[in-house]
Amino acid sequence: MIFLHTSDWHIGAMEGDRSLLEDQQFFIDGICSVIQENRVDAVLIAGDVYDRPVASAEAIRLYDHAVTRICRDLNTPVLIIAGNHDSAERLASCSDLLAPAGLHVIGEASRTPQKVSFADTDVYMLPWITEEKVRSLFPEEKEGIKSLEDAYRVVTDSMRGTFDPEKKHLILAHAFITDSETSTSDRAAEIGFAVQVPAAVFDGFDYVALGHLHKPQDVNSRIRYSGTPMPYSFGREETQEKSVTLLDTESMSRRIIPLPLLHRRTTLAGTLDELLRPTADEAVRNGYVRLQISDAYVGLETLSALRNVYPNLLEVSGKNYDDDNGAVMLSAEELRRLESDPMEVFRHFCREELDLDADEHQLALFADAVKAGEETA
Repeated sequence: MIFLHTSDWHIGAMEGDRSLLEDQQFFIDGICSVIQENRVDAVLIAGDVYDRPVASAEAIRLYDHAVTRICRDLNTPVLIIAGNHDSAERLASCSDLLAPAGLHVIGEASRTPQKVSFADTDVYMLPWITEEKVRSLFPEEKEGIKSLEDAYRVVTDSMRGTFDPEKKHLILAHAFITDSETSTSDRAAEIGFAVQVPAAVFDGFDYVALGHLHKPQDVNSRIRYSGTPMPYSFGREETQEKSVTLLDTESMSRRIIPLPLLHRRTTLAGTLDELLRPTADEAVRNGYVRLQISDAYVGLETLSALRNVYPNLLEVSGKNYDDDNGAVMLSAEELRRLESDPMEVFRHFCREELDLDADEHQLALFADAVKAGEETA
């Protein structure tokens, strides 16, 4: 059988106030093409389907479109577990009703191992867990569960006890394995060593399809993070090739299939003149860009000129007004506020031209002036 392993779609993620749904639709189309071209038998999505527990209506519509297209139009089963970003209850709503249609969703761990059986393979499904959750499921083991590692061992031991010796055994999980490499967008994974577990908790499984960390990477010969299908941060993710993993259970061989991106992420640094006359190709200029200006302040006129060159500019930093060796950073959200909010323009003008922060009296005077101008327009 051919399984496609993906994870961490983060549907509904925002960049400031910019929606990334168009980019997410693009990678979903790419995954569907991989399914068709490689005759995939089932899709494994290892958690963090959504970016937030309460997803927006637009995010839910895109998720519905994706699973309907894969399950119904491509006639390919989809197995999904909840990650730490998902609402387990919401994601698994109507799961018993949807399973016959090929959509298998597990929101919360249970005492009885949860698996989906195929001709030569059993796929065990383990959503995001906590020590408290596992203690409640296995009260007889309560005193021995003193860490997250203990919790994982109790759950996976219960799964190993049901192994069919005639089949391969896969597990779909959402976890942080010790010594794995994080990316800037791995917000929840950066909170400390206590949430990490050793790879040994998954001993005995033929393949471990992991989600949670955003960089595609092998933990060992049996354990892999598929990574996100698109970059969600600058820095490390700029150089990562986003992909899905195909697993052939007959040979237990794997293939990494790169996914095209609607927008690349790139950090460009240089003088203002260099950045206004870039040598970068069109894909870079039209992608999501972070600029680091070495010799100029970030003023409104500068921003306008840069946006003409980089239409999807997300962040820009320039010299600090108070310290020539420092820098001041503006995010995409701040850039758009400057474009749409007169009060933000005034505040920025005062800092840029007058080297001061506008006080309440000055802001009130400016607001009166704006109101008067609107009334006479």
